[in-house]
Amino acid sequence: GSHEVLAGLLGRPAPTEAPEAELWIGAHPAAPSRLRSGRALGDVIAADPGAALGDASVSAFGPRLPFLMKVLAVAEPLSLQVHPDREQAERGFAAETAPEGDPSRNYKDSWPKPEILCALTEFHALCGLRDPRESAELLAPIAALRPVVDLLTAGDLRAAVETLLTWPSPKDAVAGAAAVAPEPYASLAERNPGDMGVLVAMLLNEVRLSPGEALYVPPRRPHAYLSGTGVELMAGSDNVLRAGLTPKRVDVPELLSVASFEPGPPDVIEPEHRDGEGVYLTPAPEFRLSRLDAARRPVLPAAGPQLLLCADGGVRLRRDGQELELRRGDAVFAGHRGGPVEVTGSGTVFRASLPSAG
Repeated sequence: GSHEVLAGLLGRPAPTEAPEAELWIGAHPAAPSRLRSGRALGDVIAADPGAALGDASVSAFGPRLPFLMKVLAVAEPLSLQVHPDREQAERGFAAETAPEGDPSRNYKDSWPKPEILCALTEFHALCGLRDPRESAELLAPIAALRPVVDLLTAGDLRAAVETLLTWPSPKDAVAGAAAVAPEPYASLAERNPGDMGVLVAMLLNEVRLSPGEALYVPPRRPHAYLSGTGVELMAGSDNVLRAGLTPKRVDVPELLSVASFEPGPPDVIEPEHRDGEGVYLTPAPEFRLSRLDAARRPVLPAAGPQLLLCADGGVRLRRDGQELELRRGDAVFAGHRGGPVEVTGSGTVFRASLPSAG
C-alpha cells in the first residue's frame, strides 16, 4: 500500500503512519460502506432489496449488491493469486470446515470473482500464462530448474506450476532467479526470498497499462498487481487463492484445482465511448465499469443499482429534483427506484452498474 495515494484521494493528511492498499466501496459484509448517517449500505439494501437493486438484479443475484468497487494503491507487489468461478466458489464454500476468520479458510463466500482494473496512473501487472516456450527460455539460465524447463518445453504448464510450488529447496531456486532473472522478477526474488511464487510469476504475461486502459481478469486466471493506482470492479466476493509473493497461506492442491493453465494474452480493454460515458465491456454478468466525463453532461438511466465514484474535479448529480455535490473521493449509491441521474460539472466519475443498465 501507499502512505499518500488513498489519503490524498479522501482529503486526509498524508503521509499516513501505515500504508493503505485498498479502499472498498460497496456492501460486502467484510468492510461495508456507510452512509453519512452511519448506516451500513448493506442494511439499506436489506431493508428494501427491490427498491435498492431492482427485481431483475434480485432475481439474478439475490438480495445483495452484486458488485464491489475498490481503489487500489499498489506501492509494492501484491500476492500472486487466482479467484474461483461460480461453480468452484459454491462447491468450495459448501465444503469449508475452517471457522470464519481462520487463516486456513480458502472460501469466504459462495461467489465467483471476475474483476476489471482501470488504471489511474501507469500500472504494472502480471496476468495470465504466457506461451510455455517463452517461459522455458526465461527459466533456462537457472540451472537447478532444468526439470521445469523440460515440462514447459513439452507444453505442460500445470505440471510446471505444480513442480515449482512443491520444489524441495525453494531458497536456492529463488536465489538463482535473483542472480540471473530480468526485471521485474529479480526484484521480486530479492523481496520474497524462498517464495516459489517468484518462479511461477515468471510464467505470466507482463502487462503495462496507461491511464484509462483497463485489464479484465476472468475467474481462474493467475495474476499479480505490481505497482500503480487504479479503480477495480469485481463481483461481490472476497475469495482469493494465493500462489505466492506473500507470507499468507498457499494451499497448493486447492490452487491447482481452481487455476486455469491455458496460455494466452491478457485482456487489455479500451473504453467504448457513448455520450460522455466510456464503457469497458467484459463478459462478466455481475458488473459493468464505465468512466464518465461530467463536462459532457451524461444522463444515467435508472436501471438496477449503481455506485458512482468521483475520481477528480467537481461533479453535481441531479435526480428527481434533488441535487448532490461530489468532490474528489466522494462516492454515491444510486438505487434502482427513482428517475435518471443527470451528471454535470468538470470531473471524472467511475460508474459501477449491471451490464443491462445501459
